[in-house]
Amino acid sequence: MNTPIPIEMFYTFVCPNCKTLKHMLNDVLPEFGTKFELKTTLASAPIGMIRTMKMGIHTVPTLLINNEIVFRSVPSKEELINKLKTF
Repeated sequence: MNTPIPIEMFYTFVCPNCKTLKHMLNDVLPEFGTKFELKTTLASAPIGMIRTMKMGIHTVPTLLINNEIVFRSVPSKEELINKLKTF
């Protein structure tokens, strides 16, 4: 059995683009079954702040796939699907 590929989204509560990306991920990820596992990290929480500093994340939403930054903004749905297909 394969381990799901981690997807991590850094967000804040006041970010409208974060809500957009979260909805997009919720729409798109079911198409990939159990291939990916989504985790959300609140960038303004203490642990989130430490992780954002270590990784050089300065904007939200930021999306990591397999611990690699792939988007620092909201991609189009097509861009997101195409990126996910490369994993």
